[in-house]
Amino acid sequence: MSIRPSQRIASIGGYAFAEVDRLVTELKQSGADVIDFGVGDPRAPTPDVVRREAQAAVDRHATSGYPSYIGSPTFRTAIAEWVGRRFDVDVDPARHVTTTIGSKEAVFHAPLGFIDPGDVVISPDPGYPPYTRGTMFASGENHRYPLRAETDFLPDLGAIPDDVLDRARMLWLCYPNSPTGALATRALYDEALDLCRSRDILLCSDEAYSELYFGDEAPVSALQSGLDGTLAFFSMSKRSNMTGWRCGYVVGGENEIAIFRKLKTNIDSGTPSFVQDASIVALADEEHPAAMRAEYAQKRDLICDAFVAAGLSECRPASTIYVWQRVPDGVSAEDFAKRLLDPSIALVVTPGTWLSAAAGGPDDPGEGYVRLALVPTMEQCGDAARRIRSLTF
Repeated sequence: MSIRPSQRIASIGGYAFAEVDRLVTELKQSGADVIDFGVGDPRAPTPDVVRREAQAAVDRHATSGYPSYIGSPTFRTAIAEWVGRRFDVDVDPARHVTTTIGSKEAVFHAPLGFIDPGDVVISPDPGYPPYTRGTMFASGENHRYPLRAETDFLPDLGAIPDDVLDRARMLWLCYPNSPTGALATRALYDEALDLCRSRDILLCSDEAYSELYFGDEAPVSALQSGLDGTLAFFSMSKRSNMTGWRCGYVVGGENEIAIFRKLKTNIDSGTPSFVQDASIVALADEEHPAAMRAEYAQKRDLICDAFVAAGLSECRPASTIYVWQRVPDGVSAEDFAKRLLDPSIALVVTPGTWLSAAAGGPDDPGEGYVRLALVPTMEQCGDAARRIRSLTF
């Protein structure tokens, strides 16, 4: 008996972060003292206030049945109120908000609601793999724009070819940016929405890292440029250390949210009610995100200072939980990552080429960089910094 994979599955390689997990396992089995900066999964506990509410909510919803596909009215109201406080945008929870089972499923499935076979989805390179994998599963075509240091890792929207724009139905932005840590400006969002509205393209803004920044000014949102024609994707995972809880939400124009709700209702179910209740409490508390920002800033400085001391470029990010570190001249991203995998160093990082579309080479915007997720403990980051300082580049 021979069961073959579908052409879609057969045509794609492994998921980059699954490969990172494999490398970590191999190193640990060899006896190395591994410090894993590979996958952006926070190791700190979910805040006490959130866990306590979840514990109480389990009993409160003991006989609640299936949760709402689109989120309870109470949770959607909490989201709308948070968006109003944070971005000064008036959002109607009945028309402009829907909840999701984390952000990944929302990002991956979104093309199924808005594109037909052969339509184009435009997304950043390097970028989150579900932007392109979701497009492929929806029988769309991908066009990726490069993120480069010369443009502060912002897109050059004017460089997207007209023939691509003519066929495009979705445009992805991701700010605060994974993996580069760059921040968007209000002018960029205004320009992107003007372009999308002139071409009947849906603007999709991945804002999963909106609360993880290091300056005095909080990042802006695409929602501030306008709701109509926009979907902004948010997650509780990074803001509140709730990666395993699988809770996110999408905010946008009434028509766009209606389409997304119809899609979601046919694909999955709702976020568990006790998780929604815990998320309401999390959104009401701004103390724990502030504490997380302070801790990530300390980790960032430990690692970035160490790379500079070892002779590498200053690559201190303005936001997110990632360091997008420039590797030494003449060394590929993968070779540099392999050097850090030496058992005497035993640091796991993600080569930038694993997050980009091109297969290496000078035109690959991921080449020349490695990504470090600042998720190890403070003690581990200090140990990693000492290991990095022992190297010379």
